[in-house]
Amino acid sequence: MDQQQFPPEPQKRFPDDPEDRPHARDDEWPPDWERSDPEPESVVSVLYLPLGLFLVTVFTTFWAGAYQVNTEPVSGAWDFLVRYPGSLWNGWPFACTLLGILVTHEFGHFYLSRVHRVPASLPLFIPGPPQFIGTFGAVIRMRSPIMNRRALFDIGVAGPIAGFVVAVPALLIGLSLSRVEPTMGVYGLQLGEPLLLQFLAWLMFGPIPETYDIVLHPVAFAAWFGFFITALNLIPIGQLDGGHVAYALLGRRQRDLALASIPILLVLGLWGWPGWILWTFLAGMVGISHPPVIDPATELGRGRVWVGWSALLIFLISFSPVPFYFG
Repeated sequence: MDQQQFPPEPQKRFPDDPEDRPHARDDEWPPDWERSDPEPESVVSVLYLPLGLFLVTVFTTFWAGAYQVNTEPVSGAWDFLVRYPGSLWNGWPFACTLLGILVTHEFGHFYLSRVHRVPASLPLFIPGPPQFIGTFGAVIRMRSPIMNRRALFDIGVAGPIAGFVVAVPALLIGLSLSRVEPTMGVYGLQLGEPLLLQFLAWLMFGPIPETYDIVLHPVAFAAWFGFFITALNLIPIGQLDGGHVAYALLGRRQRDLALASIPILLVLGLWGWPGWILWTFLAGMVGISHPPVIDPATELGRGRVWVGWSALLIFLISFSPVPFYFG
């Protein structure tokens, strides 16, 4: 996902480029927006902070992956690290797969930001607890307004599609390394099955009896999280990737779509996975409606509309209504 930063005051003048003719009210943008370049940042925030956060995230994801496959008796993740530090290397299948998906996702945003000349930070990865997956994902900060709907659409949709393209072959490889085992007498955390996982598992294993289940290899487990993160980001609220895409396609009607999504997520949170309530709250903190672009009247073109439909399809086959449950 990415965060777009906007000037504190509305702006009004538009460039003279034929593709970016003014279509907004005369009082929307201040007269100096064309000359308001973002202030230069220090090398610490530009390079050292993203690199440092990434290295810490590499460590925590390796730690999480190794802890998942550990068979030695330990009293927790910290005890595991202290007693078996050499086992961290065992986490590479999970960590490399998950980081590959996340890095591809974030650099999809970053690359299209450069294409459209929108100043953006390097991805800022967020380390997480090793008891789960070792990361909370990453964000990219936009340091100036996005010019038009084409740029907004391209930047927003590039991340989910890029990450999805990497997650699919990772899931195929992971499923080929997974195994089917009986589940009678076994109780623990279960993962929901998005439509794409159900289809590929059926192709790989055929019909699975009710008393059996697939024990995912770490590569498949990481790919599952790739789909989960893709679906989370494609929800059409505020400045999530889905909010960018929805605003580029629908304009101000994105707000209607966001308002329709919220009660659905709340219902899923009350009767399914409570995390949907938290995610709705966090996504809504930066606003349910997407901020305007400078020129909202720029046409997307038929090709981008079809890419938008593809993003909707990716969301539908990646989304799991109850991603986690005990059973």
